[in-house]
Amino acid sequence: MALALAGDSTSFGALFTRHRAGMTAVAIAVLGDPVEAEDAVQDAALTAMSRLADLRNPAALGPWLRTIVRNGCRMRLRSPSPVALDEPPSVSTDPHQALDRAAARDWVWHAIQRLSPPLQEVTLLRYFTAARSYQDMALACGVPMGTVRSRLNQARTVLLRELSATEHTFPDDASAFARARGHEAEYTIAAGNAGEFASVLRDRWHPDATASWTDGRQVHGIRGVADVMAKSVDSGIRQRLVTAVAGRDVLVWQIDVLNPPGVAGCPARACWLLDLDRDRVRRLRLFHPASPGLS
Repeated sequence: MALALAGDSTSFGALFTRHRAGMTAVAIAVLGDPVEAEDAVQDAALTAMSRLADLRNPAALGPWLRTIVRNGCRMRLRSPSPVALDEPPSVSTDPHQALDRAAARDWVWHAIQRLSPPLQEVTLLRYFTAARSYQDMALACGVPMGTVRSRLNQARTVLLRELSATEHTFPDDASAFARARGHEAEYTIAAGNAGEFASVLRDRWHPDATASWTDGRQVHGIRGVADVMAKSVDSGIRQRLVTAVAGRDVLVWQIDVLNPPGVAGCPARACWLLDLDRDRVRRLRLFHPASPGLS
């Protein structure tokens, strides 16, 4: 248990295997469907993996895991479609604190980096942002909810296989990588608020990058993206970074939108989904989550 708390993935995999039967029994008792129960158990395992530091009493691991499964199953029953598990991740007003928490387990990030970009997208949204409902993830990724569910199942299979492997070589720079990406996010938002978004785009984006919104708007090229952002700033709208999570090929930024006093402008919360190509932004998808927790 001590090794798992210290971030050893093989140890966590062994612990998960030991308690999996009990977790499955709880899930079947609540849901009744063995297939749905297995899905819930895998979701709970990944939730526990990202929150292991919250467990204060190692002797309570089994009950803690079963509680995560039970809560997730109850939420599934209360919703007409699959929803996020358990408690949402804390959304700190300090991006550095959020990044420190997210990057506390280098081996989690190592496993995430092994996912393909489409699987990284749904994993980052599901486990590290508040935009965790299937509806929000489908909106962000521009795919049906069934596709989101399929991608999450594939991602869970890969991540749990990584946990169960007996030998791994993990990079020691995941925390530094996440922190660097967080600084870039802060710099970009601050530059945009100061009317200097175009200079950031020239430095960090592909010249032919695209940006799209869920209402169907789309612009091509960094000049078009910069013009849209400049109009927003000119109208008095400002943005504040809430959290930033980073995969090797995908970035997810949660943004507070600050409208001018007395002006009904944009929704109060936005999410930027940025796709990278050779370390430069190739595509931005901007959406406003519909989840109650984001209002």
